[in-house]
Amino acid sequence: MTTLLLLITTYIATVSAITNYANEFIDPQFLLNSSAWTAQTPNARESIPPGADFLASQGPWAVTNKTILPPSKDLKDYLSWPPYAWPDCSKAGNTTVLTDQEIWVQCKYVTRDGQFNPDQHLVNNTGAFYAMSDAIFYNTIAWRLTGFSNYSASAARLINTWFVDPATSMNPNLNYAQLLRGPGVQVGQHTGVLDLKCMTKIASAVLTLRLGASPEWTTQIDQGFTQWVSQYIVWMTNSTLAYQERTSVNNHGSFFYNQLASLYLIVNDTTNARNTVQEFFSGLYQNQIDANGEQPFEASRTHPFHYRAYNLAAVITSAKIGQYVGFNAWNLTTKQGGTIQKATDYAMTKNASTSGEPGAAPELFPVVAAVAAVYGDPSGKYKQYLENASSYEPFFFWYQLGG
Repeated sequence: MTTLLLLITTYIATVSAITNYANEFIDPQFLLNSSAWTAQTPNARESIPPGADFLASQGPWAVTNKTILPPSKDLKDYLSWPPYAWPDCSKAGNTTVLTDQEIWVQCKYVTRDGQFNPDQHLVNNTGAFYAMSDAIFYNTIAWRLTGFSNYSASAARLINTWFVDPATSMNPNLNYAQLLRGPGVQVGQHTGVLDLKCMTKIASAVLTLRLGASPEWTTQIDQGFTQWVSQYIVWMTNSTLAYQERTSVNNHGSFFYNQLASLYLIVNDTTNARNTVQEFFSGLYQNQIDANGEQPFEASRTHPFHYRAYNLAAVITSAKIGQYVGFNAWNLTTKQGGTIQKATDYAMTKNASTSGEPGAAPELFPVVAAVAAVYGDPSGKYKQYLENASSYEPFFFWYQLGG
């Protein structure tokens, strides 16, 4: 009984270490080449297979699994509501208490930055996509760690359900993402493109399954997914909503670029993937970091610690994709002389509790780990900072930081 209890406790501990990181991209060659796994990261590696099992057991997910229809009346159209949008019914003219459905169409919606409206979860295509992308990401890594085909089969099955199966596949657009409710015509907003930022994780997985010749990653699934992504790229490069997101100066623009670059990787277009990363670093990035490392567009938000880490996660992912396609962005400076490392070092000086965000403190850990892996840590400051992170955090494995 004692042994069983210990095993259960260990399983729970390792599952809890499976974190939904804001953004990640792992070079598939690292996952495919076990000789590159030189650091001692036993706890991080141990956490991944049971976490992958748990995530896979929650799926599969499909965009069609919702009870509220988008304006198109097509369940296959992705739908989400803005997280910070709240109804203002002061001018609705109602004489009785409005139902939820009446509020959605009669009341004007206003943004309260940093204040989450819980009813966003009534339409949970966003949460489903995040869970699905994590399950694909971690099951692919677990396949490489263990060699067990059930993990690669899970990853392939999840992609097939969301993107390929004609009965459940998402239409390749985000026309109704972060749809703003209220009177009149309801359409999506450019901020909704952010909902699919975890395509970078899916790209890592697909490249690994494809290059690793997983039998479960069939030609039918590969071709079907490639066709879907090709159609989605057309939307991402032609729609007004996507263009507005592409020109957003803060984290929204950062995430747009690495999402688009990852899509190009999936369709084997490394030239456009590289061009996309270069465009980001020569454009939006140039105004994102000050000489001292501050990120002004993120610091002005209601949750500055979170948003500094959030944007850095996006910028670092773009740099990692760039490195994969032969473009080195790690030492590029902004117009003000800022760099990725300076921004990370500056963020490390901030206390999440001081800005009322104690729960956001762990968000900076994978950022610090990435910077330590790229730039080195001669003074030991990054190692010291990461002593506050659980050794079961999976990122310790792919950044090869260990004793």
